[in-house]
Amino acid sequence: MTMSNLKQAFNQGRALKIISGLTNFDSARVAAVVSAADKGGATLVDIAADAELVRLAKSLTDLPICVSAVEAEAFLAPVAAGADLIEIGNFDAFYAEGRRFEAPEVLALTRRTRELLPHITLSVTVPHILALDEQVQLAEDLVAAGADIIQTEGGTSSQPTHPGTLGLIEKAAPTLAAAREISRAVNVPVLCASGLSDVTAPLAIASGAAGIGVGSAVNRLDNELAMIAVVRQLVEALQTVQRAAVRR
Repeated sequence: MTMSNLKQAFNQGRALKIISGLTNFDSARVAAVVSAADKGGATLVDIAADAELVRLAKSLTDLPICVSAVEAEAFLAPVAAGADLIEIGNFDAFYAEGRRFEAPEVLALTRRTRELLPHITLSVTVPHILALDEQVQLAEDLVAAGADIIQTEGGTSSQPTHPGTLGLIEKAAPTLAAAREISRAVNVPVLCASGLSDVTAPLAIASGAAGIGVGSAVNRLDNELAMIAVVRQLVEALQTVQRAAVRR
């Protein structure tokens, strides 16, 4: 799948990014996630910003490779190794450590990254720790600074109180709310990520997202067949929604 195919998937509201983890540098685990994404029918994969991991991923799949980091300079070597796009964010790994990402820092990081890499496709996550109106304002500022894709988050902040389907909807609520509000304010694709499942993937598209990003639902599994099965469930779930029919 090429970058033009990725653009088409965004236009159709069927983009599926499988995330192996910003802090996951275990080559065997990354390889398993990349392979599962490829075999399951995902649109792209997101791995840690590491040149060796990029070369590994490219040996396993033709899917676009996105690399994630929270330092502008960290993107240089992975991009030189062939990364197709870059992501400032996937901040979830840092929240447990008490690390916060405020709007000024994310905006400054975006501007610095654009200075270093003016032409590569750039996705930026809007931190869920911001109030919803502040998330919208930051998204607008990020697009003005050169972001090509805006990603939402929020799954780690939600505390579902019910099991089953209701619990899955509760877990996805913060990122769904962000996707709805941000997608109405910017004219770039919004990727809804964090806390999603096959139950809530269609809700993300109905909320205005152009695609979804899924990490732990896949990368926490301990065998590739199970990973592939989850990816396929997500692909099938996205196919149940016609984005053109969504009222914006």
